[in-house]
Amino acid sequence: MNPALRSLWPATPRQALRETAWLAITGPLPLLSTVLLLAGTAVGIALTPVLAGLLILTGVLRGARLFGGLHRRLAAKLLNLPLPPPPRTDLAPGLWNWLTARLGDRTAWRSVAYLLVRLPFGLLAMIGSGALGFFGLASFTYPLTWLLETRPGHGLPVFNIGSFSWPGSLGWCLLGIAVLTVWPAVVHLLTGVDRLLLRTLAGDPGLRERVRFLEETRATALDEAAEQLRRIERDLHDGAQAQLVAMAMKLGLAKEELATETVDLDQIRTLVDTAHSNAKQALVELRDLARGIHPAALDKGLSLALSTLASSADFSATVSVELSRRPPPSLETIVYFAAAELMTNASKHGAGRCTVLVEDREDVLQLTVVDHGPGGAAIIPGGGLSGIAERLRPADGELTVSSPNGGPTVVTATLPLPR
Repeated sequence: MNPALRSLWPATPRQALRETAWLAITGPLPLLSTVLLLAGTAVGIALTPVLAGLLILTGVLRGARLFGGLHRRLAAKLLNLPLPPPPRTDLAPGLWNWLTARLGDRTAWRSVAYLLVRLPFGLLAMIGSGALGFFGLASFTYPLTWLLETRPGHGLPVFNIGSFSWPGSLGWCLLGIAVLTVWPAVVHLLTGVDRLLLRTLAGDPGLRERVRFLEETRATALDEAAEQLRRIERDLHDGAQAQLVAMAMKLGLAKEELATETVDLDQIRTLVDTAHSNAKQALVELRDLARGIHPAALDKGLSLALSTLASSADFSATVSVELSRRPPPSLETIVYFAAAELMTNASKHGAGRCTVLVEDREDVLQLTVVDHGPGGAAIIPGGGLSGIAERLRPADGELTVSSPNGGPTVVTATLPLPR
């Protein structure tokens, strides 16, 4: 079967049974919940002039949140649609803060919207799919009914199924087979609409924002990785490879010179010296390229790596690393290159000195670089700070800049640490 058509049907008979159970259970459930919520809302509005009315309304919203949670749990069990629970409501001390938090609970209001939308759709889906299924079953079994029935016409009054002949009953049987074949697809389509409603109204909106953010950061990481590969290829082609080609040419000329009858030793020495210089330059460029991919000093930790980086800088840089535990290598690499870029900026605009501090606070790895330049630094698209922020994003990191006119400039990069 065509994959597009196959997707219209449930993947397995077990899934079809679970989707049928979903429609049967959640058809009347919104009716019950909506009646209770409307009754509670009416009583709460009537008693709003007194405190009891507000308390009842908070109870109504709490009940809507519970009914929404019940639908999420049923969806996880019957529709294989796991939706994470919404965040807990932050309750500050004080009666007024408690009331405003409960009455402003976005999850509860989204649950109310879901129940109101789900009520007519759920009833129609349950009644429509049930009637279609019973019609298909009645038509399929009509030949047996025709044999057992003694009245003329052998009809079923509910669906107006009837025939005066045995071949006619077989026609109803074939129709029943067709309806029962299509019926799982109808149920699957209806539960597909339910899945959309659950994700839109009953799911956590913050989760969708999180998914969108992860999609964006994944695309950024892939673009950055592709750009990194292009840079490595370009550096190898224009740097080390060019030096190795030059060395091979010089050695080839020296080899040809040695094959002649009269050997010019001075020329051969010159060729070998040049080839030797090319080899050393290729080693330097390969070493620099490897350091740009992963500095060897990082194998001993951030403290040594940043201290080595500061010692090789052409300005005064003070490094302090205060960590209670060693971060994962991926985070160490991000912090190292972010610090290197910020130290480069400080060498240009920071009055010749900067301070680098790395510490962990409450499961957050924090890099702070302070320079005493004229200030005015900002994160602008295409700028150096923007590039650092993009490097931090795939790891859920953030970059903040405080740079008033006259300085100092304080750039802080934060990265969440795994627990």
